[in-house]
Amino acid sequence: MDQISAIAASGFRARMESLDLLGNNMANSSTTGYKGDGEFYTVYSSEAADADASGSPTALPMVQRQYTDFAQGMIETTNNPTDLAISGKGLFVVQGPSGPLYTRNGSFHVSTNGTLGTTEGYPLLLQGGKELKVDTTKPFEVSQDGTVRQDGEVLGQLQLAEFKDRSTILKQGFNYFRSVGDQVPAQAANAQVQQGKLEASNVNAAHGAVRLVGVMRQFEVMQKAISISNDMNKQAIEQVAKV
Repeated sequence: MDQISAIAASGFRARMESLDLLGNNMANSSTTGYKGDGEFYTVYSSEAADADASGSPTALPMVQRQYTDFAQGMIETTNNPTDLAISGKGLFVVQGPSGPLYTRNGSFHVSTNGTLGTTEGYPLLLQGGKELKVDTTKPFEVSQDGTVRQDGEVLGQLQLAEFKDRSTILKQGFNYFRSVGDQVPAQAANAQVQQGKLEASNVNAAHGAVRLVGVMRQFEVMQKAISISNDMNKQAIEQVAKV
């Protein structure tokens, strides 16, 4: 493969990965507590790659790694007492099938036995790892520091996890994160819990649409580059044949 085609093909692959991320972001632009993904680009070069006429290795564009944007989403009022939103850093901790999971989606529900948990049935955890259970016949209050009270009695304080190194938590689907390192999360210091509110997705749909147009234009440019490269190769072969 000639150098122009190799560079364009590598660019195609990088933009396909960008398109996957962009499509997933836009699909979740209305998902409660969703955090958008982005990518870092780099240039890969190797002595094993095809060298140009000067003997230099071919440099190929690629996506170096992905990252999650944890920027705060807008806080929207729902007036539903089981809806909770975090203002500032921090993640709700729920008990998943294989251990604790973390989320910014505060759309919780009270089960028949009084356990406050997610739509998937994962119970919300208090500090110390205890599940939050309330009396289904009485209202409960959650203060800004996460303290839960019902009928004048303190039920506990919500566990709000904060990771110093957020690269050690990865998305697991259904708007959850899981820890993949040995880092032990600390209790979020400056987080405030707001009852009766939800945090919206931090994805800007309009910005995503602009990026989508930009990526599609890049596809067109690289496709044109491959077409030009093919024409050049064809002409070169024809000229050699004439000689």
